[in-house]
Amino acid sequence: MSTITTQQKRFWSPAVRELEPYVPGEQPKIQNLLKLNTNENPYPPSPKVVAAVQAVLENSADALRLYPDPDASALKQAIAKQQHVAVENVFVGNGSDEVLAHIFKAFFVQELPVLYPDITYSFYPVYSQFFGVKTKILPLNDNFEIVVDDYKQPNGGIIITNPNAPTSIDLGLVAIEEVLEANPDSVVVIDEAYVDFGAESAVSLVEKYDNLVVCQTTSKSRSLAGLRVGFAIAQPHLIAALEAVKNSFNSYPMDRFAIAAAVASFEDQSYFEAQNQKVIASREQLVAQLNEIGFKVLPSSANFIFASLPAKDAGELAAELRERGIIVRYFNKPRINQYLRITIGTDEQNQRLVDTLKNDILV
Repeated sequence: MSTITTQQKRFWSPAVRELEPYVPGEQPKIQNLLKLNTNENPYPPSPKVVAAVQAVLENSADALRLYPDPDASALKQAIAKQQHVAVENVFVGNGSDEVLAHIFKAFFVQELPVLYPDITYSFYPVYSQFFGVKTKILPLNDNFEIVVDDYKQPNGGIIITNPNAPTSIDLGLVAIEEVLEANPDSVVVIDEAYVDFGAESAVSLVEKYDNLVVCQTTSKSRSLAGLRVGFAIAQPHLIAALEAVKNSFNSYPMDRFAIAAAVASFEDQSYFEAQNQKVIASREQLVAQLNEIGFKVLPSSANFIFASLPAKDAGELAAELRERGIIVRYFNKPRINQYLRITIGTDEQNQRLVDTLKNDILV
């Protein structure tokens, strides 16, 4: 995009002029590219997902002509069954990013600030600025762990990514309960985009805590990043607030194809679990291989790892990998600018990364 001048920006709303938008992971078009930068699942979705999408067109001449179900009832029912909650506990949206946007608007526009870590999902500060949400940023400790006691102070809400991104470290349910119990009058959001790769979900706590919202996505563990399906689970009074925001913004966020695909995915639990186990096994193997060649890798419960190589600058290493057709995520930010976030690929893809490092870059 060409540079927009100050004169041209006079048409923009004042708040938009000051926005610092979220920067998504790069999607380059490079031949023979090994893409380990956006945490996409290396395996395809369930074959039942493909069949369900095809059936939408084959079985209905009105699939494109008519609006989809604005409530996405079939999807809510499938999620409720798989998550062992009532349908009234489920909210769905166009990817978890949209769900998170509704969460910020529904719960966090308060007099007191929202609390979240200094190293976390980088959309949180964007939404905070976009919705005018006051924030108080709390530093992770030297081991990149959340300090639970820091969240025991007056606030207008709390949001924690678990496992955290980009650090990959998870926070156990005991610690999450401690945060919930310390903040009975604030909404606590647990963003579980990567929970299926080794962490324990806080969904089991929803019935007990009336201030808990759990947000998840189908993009990672269900290989549906291209369809944009996210959801939240909470008690009905919190779901009602999200529905009010959604119906004031976009009454039809879920198209027929996304609904059908996600329903099929939630109904094929065995495939879902098998693919996740493959990713977990590959992650542990890659961690061992990287440790052998001098990397420091943080404990991961996600489908990515956060790793540093003390002998080499992380930015330079990312650039050298890119020259060889391998892209990883580098964050040029304080405290983490010597780490790389590396998505777990197939065993073959991970081996290409290791071989490139051992035989080409680190020789």
